Amino acid sequence: MEKVFDFLKHKTQVNFVATIDGDRPSLRPFGDPILFANKIYMLTCKSKAVYQQMMKNPQVCIVAYDEPSDTWLRVNAKVVDDSDNMEAKKAMIAEFDWAEEAGYTLDNPDFAALYLTEIKAEIRDAEGEVRWRGES
Repeated sequence: MEKVFDFLKHKTQVNFVATIDGDRPSLRPFGDPILFANKIYMLTCKSKAVYQQMMKNPQVCIVAYDEPSDTWLRVNAKVVDDSDNMEAKKAMIAEFDWAEEAGYTLDNPDFAALYLTEIKAEIRDAEGEVRWRGES
């Protein structure tokens, strides 16, 4: 889990989250995750299509690329909605100086706090060789 978080947080500026939209995949960029209570959290809004897709089918794939090391991270995981966890939301707000200005406030019912579980991840190099593999 630490290796996955470190790659997403410190080696890349953007990671890409794939969901299922009906019968087709949908991919979009996501920013930094946070590590809270030993779980990788991300935030979004409940009104967004990405949130609705994840609630219908919580299986996601996350891909990120680290240019200096020329390695890729691929994560398959299940997303869990933890939006009632005010401590997790406080941690997200504290982590991102832009969060409150963007509407991520404790009294905003649209603020979704999501964490990853059932994580299966691997890091591969430019030749496709597995450099690391892990599960949690």
